[in-house]
Amino acid sequence: MMQNCKLLARSVDFFYGAHQALYDIHMEFQENRVTALIGPSGCGKSTFLRCLNRMNDLIPGARVQGEILLDGKNVNDPKTDVVSLRREVGMVFQKPNPFPKSIFENVAYGLRVNGMKKISAIRDKVEESLRRAAIFDEVKDRLHFSALELSGGQQQRLCIARALAVDPQILLMDEPASALDPIATQKIEEGIHELKNRLTIIIVTHNMQQAARVSDRTAFFYMGKLVEENSTEAMFTRPELKQTEDYITGRFG
Repeated sequence: MMQNCKLLARSVDFFYGAHQALYDIHMEFQENRVTALIGPSGCGKSTFLRCLNRMNDLIPGARVQGEILLDGKNVNDPKTDVVSLRREVGMVFQKPNPFPKSIFENVAYGLRVNGMKKISAIRDKVEESLRRAAIFDEVKDRLHFSALELSGGQQQRLCIARALAVDPQILLMDEPASALDPIATQKIEEGIHELKNRLTIIIVTHNMQQAARVSDRTAFFYMGKLVEENSTEAMFTRPELKQTEDYITGRFG
């Protein structure tokens, strides 16, 4: 096992009913590193991402086999508290999904759910989370305006702030910039660089350039299998398998 391994997936198979979507996935994720999952649509990368905090539990007939260990504890253990798991392993989705509340209350929501009552503490944490998501300066005078009035890129950074407010150890990002323009995308990517000082980040992306820019390690998925994984530099300059090279250079996918 790698040093500083935060999360370990071991022999993970995943099924939607009778259909098998993932085959024998083994991956390790180190603390304070960004790992990009790449591969064509339908290859299993988002399904795998959702296994890591049991988001697939919400799908009827879905089942997972194998082990996913967070700090050595199996997240699929029946005794695992799924709410606290998703606090530890936060998620940002492809499409921004702010609550129909104020900007402030979007970020404060998780704090209140987790029992924080002191308004000064909530205020401080909201500001800190918005700063970490690189959006505070844009919204500091509008905290009590509706989050739905923000641009798409701002809404996505607000969703990142909302996930950060409860101090997760891991942040899952499923194509977080695919719906955004290049300037908003750049802000998200700059935020990822800052965030990895305190978090482990796993990002699904279709964008090869984005994977190359933001990640330390890259894993290539195809047809539900992990084909190759290595440091991002090695994957993009000297992949071991021709299939990986063909995908990265745009010959298929």
